[in-house]
Parts: sequence; structure tokens; C-alpha cells
Amino acid sequence: MRSTRTRLIAASVVALSAVTLSACSTDASGTTDSSTSSDLAIGSTDLAAAGCPANVVIQTDWNPEAEHGHLYELLGDDYTIDASNKLVSGPLMSKGEYTGVNVEIRAGGPAIGFQSVSSQMYTDTDITLGYVVSDEAMQVSDSLPTTAVFAPLDKSPLMVMWDPATYPDAETIPDVVAEGAIVRYFDGYTYMEYLKSTGVIPAEQVDGGYDGTPASFVAAAGKDAQQGFASAEPYIYQNEVSSWGKPVKYQLIHDLGYQPYISAMAVRSGELEDLSPCLTALVPVLQQAEVDYYADPAAANSLILDLVDQYDTGWVYTQGVADYSVKTQLELGLASNGDNDTVGDFDTDRVGDLLTKVAPIFDKLGTPVKSGLTVDDLVTNEFIDTSIGLDK
Repeated sequence: MRSTRTRLIAASVVALSAVTLSACSTDASGTTDSSTSSDLAIGSTDLAAAGCPANVVIQTDWNPEAEHGHLYELLGDDYTIDASNKLVSGPLMSKGEYTGVNVEIRAGGPAIGFQSVSSQMYTDTDITLGYVVSDEAMQVSDSLPTTAVFAPLDKSPLMVMWDPATYPDAETIPDVVAEGAIVRYFDGYTYMEYLKSTGVIPAEQVDGGYDGTPASFVAAAGKDAQQGFASAEPYIYQNEVSSWGKPVKYQLIHDLGYQPYISAMAVRSGELEDLSPCLTALVPVLQQAEVDYYADPAAANSLILDLVDQYDTGWVYTQGVADYSVKTQLELGLASNGDNDTVGDFDTDRVGDLLTKVAPIFDKLGTPVKSGLTVDDLVTNEFIDTSIGLDK
């Protein structure tokens, strides 16, 4: 049976409380030949002149997937895949033009021993930007402080799903819980601590034994609910899990008022000032890459599928899932401009609301947020170009 996703994004937060592509080359060094980059004319955006590192290193939180498509849009046709180190690198491109620096995109999850990205960023200071979910940034704000500068996803895809045949009247997570369903989740996710503490899901109706495979959900024959990603599992369970093979219904955790920015691109807080000239030029490039990806995701998704095959971590990802993911991200507003016309910016009131909600949880877990922590410590819209947004 194929293995579905086991995301260790928010999960790693609470864990801390207890402790044509075939032409592209593969090179063990994981870096693009500098002579290739120097042969390219720099276009309208010169990141080298803006003070960016010659190699902009980006650490993701999982294997390559469509939710990361905006990053792979930064690569043109000339890149190097380092399968042994689970990374791809090449000239950093924007709207088809070279920006004067290279980009290196690293896989997370199994590729970094399931460490949190925050921890990896402080272990390996070559990393320029990393995917850090908001509640993780809050919990480790004292020991591993990061400041997010760009939010590729406006809403988290995290959801709870159930069998609509077993619970035909259930429209929401509280509905299915009221009918007696046990909610299976990956032990350690902060959202579940919040939902239990607020009584949305009684503690006696949760099961932290989700292992990322469909086995328990299938064995329960529709009786249990289970966490997943709205941009993946509904397609996977209906089309790729033969022992299930039918639709599921779901609700986003976001809709219950727990609203972190997942995969927010962050820097180490102590380096924010020094990186500011670079980020002023780079963040709009990241925004534009997101716009370009969702306008035409085919090339980046082809690269993602190739990387999954070459990295060979046991992660299974198909064209069908990638196509479904892009469609669903847009339909559900997971990738969106939010409440304005700008992609990638943060709603600071929302971040403040989350901080208010999680601070007592982390106090109880013995990993309190940094004394005096503010929203401005956690996120900034300073580098966002407000004129760049997804097409309506």
C-alpha cells in the first residue's frame, strides 16, 4: 500500500517540548557550474548588486510537492539535481531572466532527519531562508528566533476528513465529533492541543496514533475521522488508495479559528537587518514566482515529479496529485491574495490572534514563548511589493 504524507511541520513544534528534464545534469556537489551562470546576462533584477548571497539557499519542510511550486518556478532550464543530498540548484531566474545569483532548494522531512526547519536553520547557517510555520516560530522564539518575510500560502491546507457515507449529515468537524467520531491525528500537532483546550474536540475523542498511512482509516470502515492536507488526501484516498476508493469530506482547521501561516519563508531574526537590502529585491521575485507558477504550473510540476523520483525517500507523488493540489489550492484560497490584492503578505492581526491562543499552550508544555514577544518579531511586510498579486 502506498504511503501518504506524514507532515512534521507543526508536529515538530510540540516535539521540541519533549526534546526537457532528462537533459539536466546530476552532480554530487549539488551546485551549478559557476561558468554556466556567469555566461548569463543579468536581467532587470540584479540580486547580486542588492547584496544577496551568491547562492541563496532555501530549506523546505518536506519532499518536493505542488505546495512548493513557487520555489521550483525560480529555476530555469539549466539546473543540477543532487539526489544524494536531496537538493536542486541553478541560476535564480525571474520572469525568464537571470538575477545574478544561484538558488539551492533543499528538501525537508526525511532529508533532514525530520528535524524542524527552525532547528536546521540554526544548525546550518548556509541556509538563507527556511519554511517556518507560525506556531513553530512562536514556540522556539527564545532559542531559535526567526522572522518571516513572505507567506506563499494564505491558509494552511491542514484539515480533518471523514466518510460522508457514514456521517451524511456532518458538514463540519464539530458535527462529526458530535456524532461520536474519533479524530486520528499525528501526535504533537499544536492545533489539536488548541482544539482540545477549547472543547472543540473532547480529549477522549482524539487518537494521536496517525502514522501517515491509510491503514487505520480504512480499517475503521468510515467510523473514524483523520487529519490530512486538503490539497492531497481527498484525491489520494479516492483515486490512489484502492482499499478505500471513494470520496471523503473535510473541513480546514483554518475554519475553526486556528490560523498559522504554514511554510512561511523566514530568516534568522538576528540576520534580518543585514539581509534587508537583499530581501528588498528578493521578496518581490518570490512573489512573482508564485504568480507565474499558478498561471502555468506545468514545468515546475514536471521538475517536482522528477525530483521525487530521483530523491527516492519513499515519498510517492503523482501527476494526478500535483494537478489536484494546484486546483484545490486556488479553489479553497490556500494560495490567494487574502483580503487585499497582494500575494505573500501577512495579516498581522491574525498573527497576533494566534500568538494569544498558543502562548498558554506553550506555557503548559514548558516551552514558553520569548518574554515580550511581539508580532513584529515574528513577521514583516517590509519587503512585500503590494502591486504583485495572483490574478482574480
